[in-house]
Amino acid sequence: MGHKVNPVGLRIGITNTWRSRWISKKEYQENLKQDIKVRFLVMEKWKSAAIADVEIERSPAMINIIIKTARPGVLIGRGGSGIEDIQKFIKSNIFKNKKIVLKIEVQEVKKFEEHAMLIAQNIAEQLEKRMPFRRILKSSLDRVVKNSAIKGIKIQLAGRLGGAEMSRLEWAAKGTLPLHTLRANIDFAKATAFTTYGTLGVKVWLYKGEVFDKNNSEKVNNNKE
Repeated sequence: MGHKVNPVGLRIGITNTWRSRWISKKEYQENLKQDIKVRFLVMEKWKSAAIADVEIERSPAMINIIIKTARPGVLIGRGGSGIEDIQKFIKSNIFKNKKIVLKIEVQEVKKFEEHAMLIAQNIAEQLEKRMPFRRILKSSLDRVVKNSAIKGIKIQLAGRLGGAEMSRLEWAAKGTLPLHTLRANIDFAKATAFTTYGTLGVKVWLYKGEVFDKNNSEKVNNNKE
């Protein structure tokens, strides 16, 4: 058995950057707990908004929360009232007794199939609707591979698939997926489908080509002319 490592964490500083950007010595533990709680609460409460990621930037005077979503209208609401609701919700649940300036920034994700988290969430939603898991695997692979920016994809499902008595693991892949290459731009995400016969785990790996510069500005495909 190999030692499994999260492909995103392995490539931080190489092809990926940090999801939380701040420096703190004395309050490191508290800030880390707050960041984890903010991500969990936002992605759980606004599940229908198809949130791809939540990034957090801190300064001594302000906390900036960047929410990347495929459905920005669900978060923004009419006249921006949704942003105020998010601010009140986060302040009342996490920053109760602290006087801070909380800024919410919503960024639209235009290409759904280029984000592993959105693909994983979509598969989990279909599993909760009791759709056949093999059909979900095939349709998801076919849809993502159509995008020329994606060089490879792997989807793995685990649990009591199809309501079977014993849990098992099923996976499907298309294209290349060089997990041992550090310069390979790999996007990885996990999601959970809550069904009547138990929970099903979903994992998605996306390979978007190789990155040769440290600033992640140039992405060069494997098949160069």
